[in-house]
Amino acid sequence: MLYWNSQSLPELSGLNFRQRMAVIRRASDLLPVPQKLLLNVLKLLVLVPPFMAIARAATITEALLLALLLVIVYPLLTRPLTFLLVRPLLQQARLQVQTATTPSPD
Repeated sequence: MLYWNSQSLPELSGLNFRQRMAVIRRASDLLPVPQKLLLNVLKLLVLVPPFMAIARAATITEALLLALLLVIVYPLLTRPLTFLLVRPLLQQARLQVQTATTPSPD
């Protein structure tokens, strides 16, 4: 199942936005190198065609519209891919983030 936002991920239920982003960041740091490489290559494949179109735009207006479209579409395509690849690591990352942010008793 593809998740479009972090609120819909069951592993992150009960967390606020900042906490969810910290857990996702930690989970992405925990990704094995081949999966991290795959994710970055997929993101690059999403970016290259729009930038080529922007470079070949005939007018500045056309280039700006293409850039705006890229800003809107890029997260819509890459966030579900990121969630898909980091989801198996979210529980581990959540525990690590919670342990790191819990103050130690004195």
